[in-house]
Amino acid sequence: MKRLKQVLASVGKGQADLARAVKLSPAAIAQLINHGQWPKSIPMNQLAWGITEYLMQQGAEFDAVRAAFEEMEPARANAQAPATPENNHETQECPDMLMAKQVLRPDTKRAFNLHRDPFDDLKSADEMYLSPDIRYIRESMYQTARHDGFLAVVGESGAGKSTLRRDLAHRLRNEPVIVIEPYVLGMEDNDTRGKTLKATHIAESVMAAVAPLEKAKSSPEARFAQMHATLKASHGAGFRHVLIIEEAHSLPIPTLKHLKRMRDQLEHGFDKLLSIILIGQPELLIKLSPRNGDVREVAQRIEIAQLQPITVGDLDAHLAFRCKHAGKQLDELIDASGVQAIIERLGSSGKDGASQLYPLAIGNLFNAALNLAAEIGESRITADVVKGV
Repeated sequence: MKRLKQVLASVGKGQADLARAVKLSPAAIAQLINHGQWPKSIPMNQLAWGITEYLMQQGAEFDAVRAAFEEMEPARANAQAPATPENNHETQECPDMLMAKQVLRPDTKRAFNLHRDPFDDLKSADEMYLSPDIRYIRESMYQTARHDGFLAVVGESGAGKSTLRRDLAHRLRNEPVIVIEPYVLGMEDNDTRGKTLKATHIAESVMAAVAPLEKAKSSPEARFAQMHATLKASHGAGFRHVLIIEEAHSLPIPTLKHLKRMRDQLEHGFDKLLSIILIGQPELLIKLSPRNGDVREVAQRIEIAQLQPITVGDLDAHLAFRCKHAGKQLDELIDASGVQAIIERLGSSGKDGASQLYPLAIGNLFNAALNLAAEIGESRITADVVKGV
């Protein structure tokens, strides 16, 4: 980012003011300041002199004007660089997936007459956009919980996994289904980096959810027998039970094997007493690979549902749906070129050119572009604004 932004702020001027002075679009000035991309419609020296002259006329300090076209050092917030940075390609995500949470500034909401963020956290199931893929996985989770199954829901960070989990809990509130969710705070797949979730911890969670007043037995053998008896009694009373584990990519291999054995042994006749839904990031796929001999028995019995990115054809509908819940039509906030720019930015920016059109990445980019549009005086998001983010 150019120091020009700081110099403009020091004289109380914005990018839109500078754009009018040098007869360029605000988006072109944003491209210059944020990405160092000089417009091709005017010679660089001519534009630089025009900007310099404008800054001097506004009372900017000479030394500040002279440094206006230098790059600013990024803010570090006293963060120390790691001594051994990771270069593992498999752990790297594209910059847009790693973009910090973007919230709409008050000035942006005022400029576009918005009373809520279109991409704010969902408050009800009605606010969920159901693409064909999300609809299928949503129903798979419900059928597993309501009837029986062993399901793994896998998706990138920001793909909507936690939203589906909250939606499932909401749908089951009036159903005869007891939801069991062990706490996964600090859970890791080894005891060096955190605490592993073991079968005994899962048994404690089952007892706490199904029979909270019953005192858990002390020995593991007695505790598992107690859990089995409790589940039988609850099933006899007409209840189903579903175990939901988030961040399942951090489960140790032994626990994955124990979950499969729970499925096998916790039964009453032909009825399975415990359905299981694992929710995790793509690392879970590696652990559940059939080529991994340690978990072959698990891989052969678990159904895997992968959350895919929103398709290019569905992006318009997704954006329109989110804007509608903020009380706006899509074309009031973004034009067709802006939508296409989002597709070009996220459609093939992941590893190996994979699409990153996931709800979180889309929302962050949209909000960042809307903030920039308000800052430079654009009436809505255009392709140039998206490129300026």
